[in-house]
Amino acid sequence: MTRWKVLPAGLDDAERQLVAQLRRLKDRAGLSLAALAARTSYSSSSWERYLNGKKPVPRAAAEELAEVCGAPAERLLVLHEVAETARAQRTAAVDDEPRPPHRTPRSRRPAHALPAVAVAAVLVAFGAGFLSGAAWHRDDGSGATQNTASGASAFPSGPTYGCDRVRREHGVVTAGYSTSSEVLLDRGSTGWDVVEAQCLLRRHGFDGGRVDGVYGEKTGRAALAFQKRYGLAPDGIVGPDTWKKLRT
Repeated sequence: MTRWKVLPAGLDDAERQLVAQLRRLKDRAGLSLAALAARTSYSSSSWERYLNGKKPVPRAAAEELAEVCGAPAERLLVLHEVAETARAQRTAAVDDEPRPPHRTPRSRRPAHALPAVAVAAVLVAFGAGFLSGAAWHRDDGSGATQNTASGASAFPSGPTYGCDRVRREHGVVTAGYSTSSEVLLDRGSTGWDVVEAQCLLRRHGFDGGRVDGVYGEKTGRAALAFQKRYGLAPDGIVGPDTWKKLRT
């Protein structure tokens, strides 16, 4: 697996989620940057910039990577739309700042139709697993998995939860709150999957603060430290590789 660089601190959540998904697809397909360049219309240096958050990912690049990796492009394109909307809104905000009188205001194209509230909602939903599809999220079909996608409305916010039920079952470690192994968790995610991850992080000696099912900054820092310790992609996002290590 590629030893990815830490994404730039200034990268917004939308772009961060998109890049994290693209990285995981590439890693799962076992492709090098050179292999990506050979199979797509983008150079290896372009892929290096896109996958390290140095330049915005073009829509066509996201589509091509999904096709090469045999994954559905729809979910990546949802993230791309959110990221593009966020960028357009930031540009609009800059354009609206007062200018010296002698300058003529530049015309600008309208921002995307998605309002800021919708952007935030889609980001939280993706981070919690609502948009995770077959390429990234499979449960065992038993209905036993209690994740944010299936139980977000029922998840009680506020209380804290104990981690005294952590045990090994069928070769994997569980805290008893969720059986997730692929759902993505990032800042803004809430639910039983987050409680599970918080307990497992604590079991490994990484304290993310309150075990409350809310993926906040402390949980993100604990996940990042865990990833660095075990040589995982240090993005602070709990995904398939991090789940796998958490459950060992």
